[in-house]
This record gives sequence, C-alpha cells and structure tokens, in this order.
Amino acid sequence: MRNLSLEDINRKSEYIVRKEDSKGTFSFVTDNHAEIFITFERDDILQSGIVYQFGISNPKGTKSPRDSKVRETILAIIEEFFNKNKVALLYICETGDGMQKMRSRLFQYWFSIYNEKEEYIFLPQVVYDEEENENYAALIIRKDNPCFVELVSEFTETINLLNGKPD
Repeated sequence: MRNLSLEDINRKSEYIVRKEDSKGTFSFVTDNHAEIFITFERDDILQSGIVYQFGISNPKGTKSPRDSKVRETILAIIEEFFNKNKVALLYICETGDGMQKMRSRLFQYWFSIYNEKEEYIFLPQVVYDEEENENYAALIIRKDNPCFVELVSEFTETINLLNGKPD
C-alpha cells in the first residue's frame, strides 16, 4: 500500500486525522470524544487483483450520533486511499454486538451520497455463517481498476460459495 498523504486527507476531512502506525491505521476524535480508528489490511481472499480489508472501529464504544463529520472524514480517508492505490477494498461489518445490519445500512447510505460515487462500484452483500447469522460485506472498487471485471466476478462467486449457492 502506498503511503497516504495526511495533508490531503486533512484538507478534505472534517476532523483532524492522525496516522497511528506504518501498517495503515489512522485515527480521529469526534466532537463527542469518540476515538475512531480506520484500518487498511492486505487481504488474500480474492486472487484476481490486490485487495485490502477496510475497517472502522470505535474501541471505547463512545457514541457520536448523527455526526456527518464522521462520514466526511472517513470518505476523505477512503478517497485518498484510492487516489494512491489501484486496488479494491473489502468492507466487513463487525458482528460482536449484533449491530452489523445497522452499520451496513449506514455505510451504504454514506456511500450513496458521496459526491464522487460515480467513479466507484459499491457491492453490498449478506453472508451467512454456520448458525445462519447475517454478516454484511461489501466490495468497493473504482471503475478504472485494471482488474475490475475479474475482481467483481470473483467477489460475487466467493459470496455465492460462502452462502452455499451454486453459480
């Protein structure tokens, strides 16, 4: 992963973003004192191109209700990520507290009102685990990605395989 420019991120974000480590972790603190961490980790589930798993976490669980500045900051980080890298992102909603469906809907909403959304494909999917619990994942990829067709196809096939549906 190429280094992201904090200067470029902070020029577009509503909160001041800090880089936490050399592995692709960023953070910011909201007006409600929630500390939000954004991570990018290399993932090898799809083999047709380079893919990173994208994560959003709030380890202390501090609420930051209806804070559009959180959305704008996260989207500024994602935009800088794609400006520097011709890769795809996998977004998998955390399941530990049963709020994954709400998180998925919120992230879909954020992306639906993103100004640059025409440059991207956002493919949300439901994945069922062994206990038939719903888990939410999405592929986010720029339309100009050199492996676009292959990655979208492989993502769809992988979701179908995980859900036990033949092609």
